[in-house]
Amino acid sequence: MPFSNLAKSDRAGKKKIIENKNKTPKNLSPNSARRSSSIVGGPINRLKPGSVVPRNIASVRDDGEQDDEENTWENRALLKPDDQLNLSEAELKEEITRILKANNPNAPQNIVRFNYKEKMYKLIPHVEQLAIHFQMDGNLIPIDSEEAKRQMMKREDEAEEESETVNVETETVKPAEEEDEEGNKRAVGRKEKKPANQFNFSDRASQTYNNPSRDRGEMTEPPPRANFSSNATQWEIFDAYIEDYEQQQKSKEKKPSHKAAEKPKAKKTNLSDQGDEMLKVAKSAKILERMVNQNTFDEIALDFKYYEDDADDFRDQEGTLLPLWKFSCDKAKKLSVTSLTWNKKYTDLFAVAYGSYDFLKQAKGLILLYSLKNPSYPEFIYYTESGVMSLDFHSDYPHLIAAGFYDGSVAVYNTAESTQIAKYSSSARNGKHTDPVWQVKWQKDDLDGNMNFFSVSSDGRVVCWTLAKSELLFTDVVTLSLENTLDGPEGAIVAALGCGTCFDFNKQQDQIFLVCTEEGKVHKCSKSYTNQFLDTFDAHHMAVYSVAWNSYHPKIYLTCSADWTVKIWDHTCKDPLFTYDLGSAVGDAAWAPYSSTVFAAVTADGKVFVFDLNINKYEPICEQVVVQKKKTKLTHIAFNSKYPIIIVGDDRGNIISLKLSPNLRKKPKEKKGQEAPKGPEFEIPKLDKILSLVRDPEASTKQ
Repeated sequence: MPFSNLAKSDRAGKKKIIENKNKTPKNLSPNSARRSSSIVGGPINRLKPGSVVPRNIASVRDDGEQDDEENTWENRALLKPDDQLNLSEAELKEEITRILKANNPNAPQNIVRFNYKEKMYKLIPHVEQLAIHFQMDGNLIPIDSEEAKRQMMKREDEAEEESETVNVETETVKPAEEEDEEGNKRAVGRKEKKPANQFNFSDRASQTYNNPSRDRGEMTEPPPRANFSSNATQWEIFDAYIEDYEQQQKSKEKKPSHKAAEKPKAKKTNLSDQGDEMLKVAKSAKILERMVNQNTFDEIALDFKYYEDDADDFRDQEGTLLPLWKFSCDKAKKLSVTSLTWNKKYTDLFAVAYGSYDFLKQAKGLILLYSLKNPSYPEFIYYTESGVMSLDFHSDYPHLIAAGFYDGSVAVYNTAESTQIAKYSSSARNGKHTDPVWQVKWQKDDLDGNMNFFSVSSDGRVVCWTLAKSELLFTDVVTLSLENTLDGPEGAIVAALGCGTCFDFNKQQDQIFLVCTEEGKVHKCSKSYTNQFLDTFDAHHMAVYSVAWNSYHPKIYLTCSADWTVKIWDHTCKDPLFTYDLGSAVGDAAWAPYSSTVFAAVTADGKVFVFDLNINKYEPICEQVVVQKKKTKLTHIAFNSKYPIIIVGDDRGNIISLKLSPNLRKKPKEKKGQEAPKGPEFEIPKLDKILSLVRDPEASTKQ
């Protein structure tokens, strides 16, 4: 505000104060009157602690003098609260610097990101602190910039050109005047000048010269023709054959030239070079093939990893099997799947044996190794002269595979070597079987540290094969004999031999093993007693196709047979504990590796049965047809030790993988603060509790 205006306002305020002093009431004292005059015209303002008493301009008189009483009000005084610190003058004069930082208080300080180089999460040190409250794009340019200078120079040039054109028009063109009817003159409007054509356009046209067209034609002469006729007799045909034979003999007598001899060598070297190049690219090509298959079967891979059937929550203790990959190979068509086995170390790898169960239709065999990572083509292929009837992976050496063949021989393949020839094989000289080998099983190394495996055949022999340095050594463990004898020539008595079909070793006591026969019997044997059986069970009325000890319980085993039944046994009892009639020949049965009460079986009518004794002791909790064609027979089944899947093989050479629904693999519930019970300590009592109801039904009812 200017000083003159301030003076005027001061004078006006003084006049108002004097008028108010004259109008003070009589009953007020002079001091109270003065106090009231200082606050006339507004409400009383209460002072806050630490505030300064304002100086009232209206208390100043015209002559500039002040009263003694008013000086007390005009002086400034500080009101301090009681709890305020008393600082010295040095402390008051001390300067305290305060640094203002441009950090955003709302910006996070604990952002971490994964470092792929160090494979760990790391804190981000620098976080962006900029916070934009308003942003608008404009078209302003700094006046000192080069662009602004160019625009200003352009505007000045345009202004000069316009001023020049205006001056020329004013000099050359004069406004015409016309007279009105009254005699007044008025100016006629000027004609506006058209802007010049800036680009100087002009219409142009041209025409090209057309070449004259020409017609050209040609005529061909027909080929000459001639009529020929002759009679072909036997003598003419014979003479023609003789001439051709003589020419062939002459061509053979001629020696081949050096060039012709060099060409095959060059081809051989080229083939060897190509093989070396293929070996270099083989690993990369295999990885690329797996990536392509993963993209092709993406939905199946997601189902295998994440899908769980939610409908199990609404089913009454029943489950389903979800079909996943189907493994098939053109080279294995018209062959049956005769054996399935998973690798103990690489749980995504399994081996398949191909042969034929028909005695009249025997052909060459195959051994294929598939991986779940590549369902379209096998990882390894081995061709055999005879049908392969059984396979088994070594538990400690996963690259070794033992195989049994239809001609009675056995062999050991090494997948680490890139060769089709078996590393070890048996022959007639070293104790080969005379009938098909239906099953082979690896066992622990002997006292000398040599690897060994057992085989069973229809010739009634159970043989132990030991891997020596360069050959297989055999030892007959048990010879299966029947109680009935046969009459030989001249009244001699011949002992009848049993036809072995399958066998299995106890999981806890590997000295004890079970051998089954085509007559339906189960023999309990020991490696220590080779002359006699420990016990014999009349298990089935027809051939026994499979026998398997329980994965946890050392006394329980199951058998399946062509008489349509699956039976569960205790090797200390003569009678079966459970018997299940599945309505068709049972090709194979197996215990689940995750529970002592779950087992599965496959039948000749294409069905898969899954039982859980803990849920239902009388009926299967899953019965499902998994084949596409009606007459397809399922031959074998195998559980995976890590993933909740099973694989089944049929007589058409196909392998189907199936995922178990949650109801088929139920586990005990976890209590708060405790881990779920696992292992034999929990599984054995669970199975014993179920079997006690069968062994002593009266005692269980009393309890």
